[in-house]
Amino acid sequence: MTQADTERRPRRAIEDRGSTSMSRRVLEKIASQVARDETAAGGTSGGFLGIGSKADFTARPEASVELAGNIASLWVKVGLPYPVPLRTATQELRERIAGRVTDLTGVQVRQVDVTVAWLSPRPASSGRRRLL
Repeated sequence: MTQADTERRPRRAIEDRGSTSMSRRVLEKIASQVARDETAAGGTSGGFLGIGSKADFTARPEASVELAGNIASLWVKVGLPYPVPLRTATQELRERIAGRVTDLTGVQVRQVDVTVAWLSPRPASSGRRRLL
C-alpha cells in the first residue's frame, strides 16, 4: 500500500471503528501471571481437584475476575514467603496487579481482593545455611 492509497481512503470516526472485547479468562491469566512474576507470591501445584496440592512458589496463583464492560474486579488466592508483613505484602500485591493488568489490557481494575492461602519459608538456594 502506497502513501497515495492511504491518502485517498476516508478515515472513519473513532466511534464507528468498532470495539475490542476482553475475555474474563484472559484477564484471570494475566492477573495470576503478574502475581507470580512480579511479586513474591506463589500458587499451588499437583494434586487432583485440590486434594494433595502443595505450596509452590513457581506456580501461578489462582485468579478470578468479574467483568462489567471495561471495569474489572479481581480475586487472587496466593501463598507468600514466611516471615512477611502481611498487610504490606498484600497491599503491594493489590497495587501491582491492578496497575499491570490495566496497563496491559486497558481494562480498569476497580478492586483486587487477595486471599493468603498459605505461608511457607522460601527454599534455600543451596544446602548451606546463611549466617547473619
